[in-house]
Amino acid sequence: MTYSKKSWEEKLNHEQEVKIEDIPEKWAKNIGHGKMVILTPMIIDSFIKKIPQGRVTTINLIRNHFAREYNVDMTCPITTGIFSWIAAWASEERKENDSKDITPWWRVLKEGGKLNPKYPGGVKQHASYLEKEGQLIMKGKYDNSWKVKDYEKHLMDIK
Repeated sequence: MTYSKKSWEEKLNHEQEVKIEDIPEKWAKNIGHGKMVILTPMIIDSFIKKIPQGRVTTINLIRNHFAREYNVDMTCPITTGIFSWIAAWASEERKENDSKDITPWWRVLKEGGKLNPKYPGGVKQHASYLEKEGQLIMKGKYDNSWKVKDYEKHLMDIK
């Protein structure tokens, strides 16, 4: 039996449903009991496509938005991160195939305005795309991470 590796686009479009589950016990010890939503890659991709040029957001702000939207205590941090990663890689895959359907994944930052080394091309490509849109990139003062300077001033207004 041969196994063929799924493309990023196939991972993005994998049929699945939104799930509401109890917050895992190991997390509940720190954050309390409650409900969390597990989204889908397509929901994350669609949200990222709504971030306008010149604006950014953080993965945690996205999670907070969907927790409010689904009326739960939190959005799963693990799957949200993975799904943003899938959206980014699928977009780059489409770009390589000359598609105009590009998801501006570079507008999604880690907490504190940090760039994500797991995105396509690592921090270097993340920085390059942001700089093309006028964002200033700087090295962290106390850590070696790269950040968008004054990212708070460029945050997308999430309703």
